[in-house]
Order: sequence, then structure tokens, then C-alpha cells
Amino acid sequence: MPETPRLSIIIPTLDEAATIEELLTRLTPWEADGVEILVVDGGSLDDTVSRACPLATRVLRRASGRARQMNAGAREARGRHLLFLHADTRLPPRADLSIASALSGQCVWGRFDVRLEGRHPLLPVIAGAMNLRSRLTGIATGDQGLFMTREAFDAAGGFPDQPLMEDIEMSRRLKRQSPPACLRARVTTSGRRWAREGVWRTLLLMWRLRWRYWRGASADVLAREYRHVR
Repeated sequence: MPETPRLSIIIPTLDEAATIEELLTRLTPWEADGVEILVVDGGSLDDTVSRACPLATRVLRRASGRARQMNAGAREARGRHLLFLHADTRLPPRADLSIASALSGQCVWGRFDVRLEGRHPLLPVIAGAMNLRSRLTGIATGDQGLFMTREAFDAAGGFPDQPLMEDIEMSRRLKRQSPPACLRARVTTSGRRWAREGVWRTLLLMWRLRWRYWRGASADVLAREYRHVR
């Protein structure tokens, strides 16, 4: 691997033994092409860490909390570009090259379109609505694979230390620097939450939480309610 990786992929985990091995197996060949892969575990009680260690560039153990874990990974990362990836999300082919191209112009950050994996007929409709909303508002979610230059990350002050909506708030900070590069290549993310909780119930919950956050509700209050309804 080159002395300075061109891309660092930062993966926050918590009890992801069922998904982390497959993800890292797909990503490991990228290391030879200048990509650093960092797993930041927040205290998993399953085999996440032991499964990740042979496959990732490095595995870090930090305090739990997705925003804290992603910030910790960014501090340790050596790459010029940063990609924050959920453990249940799969990248499109040569996503590293797509990111490099997207960040070579005026945009200092961006995201991919998303596809929700699952059999429910509404999932493609929901994914399409997510992609359109993101393109119109310039706000991205973590499921879409947020990427940015290191300079943009530092200028934004990292992810806010809050338990929910950290991706929404980070998008707001990054928008002050440039509009996002909205890539039409799709990441594929698990529909397990939608299947477990019910598509309509999950959709209404997400809309309600985001509406209240936009109206000024505290992320801490929303997180407590989110955990309760789950």
C-alpha cells in the first residue's frame, strides 16, 4: 500500500458478526490498490472484532456511539479521502474510482444512490424517494455512503457528538463548503430493519423523527424515543 492511502474506508460496528466478514472480504483486494480499511468497534459482545481483525487494515476499539466511532476512525485514518460505510452496506464496483473522480472537481463531499435489499414491493419506491429527496435537498444519510475530503471533514469539525441524526447534521455542515456529488451508482444496504419493524411503521417513524429534528427537537430526546419504539 502507498505511504499515504488515497482512500480510507471507516466502518463503525456494534455486534455485526453476521455481516462484517462478507463486507471485508469484498473490500480486502482494494488494499493493494491504495485503500485503507478501518473498522471501529464500539464494544461488540459477539465475534465482530475477531472476524474483522484478519481482514481489515486496522481494527480500533472505541467508546460506543456511531458519531464517536466514525470520528475516532477519521482521526486514525491516513487517507486523503474518507468514506464512512455502514457494516450492512455494499459498495458498487470500483466505488473508489468513482469517489476519486467526484472529489477531483468543485465538490468536496458526496454520496451514492441507495438500493434497499429485500422482497417488499415498496422498498424500491422508498429507495427512489430517498435518492430524489437527497438530490433535491443536498442532505444525505449514512446508508448512502458519505464520502469527503479530509480537509472538508476537518473544516466541518467531524460528526456531531449526538446519538441520532449525525448524518443529517454532518450534511448541513458540509453543504456550507460545497454541494454534494450525488453519484447515481448505487450502494446496496440491508432492508433488515424494514423487514423487522415493518415497512410502513419504519417509514412513518423516520419521517416523524426527521420532521421533529428539522423543527428543532433535541437528538438526545429523539434517540430515547427511537429506542423505546424499537
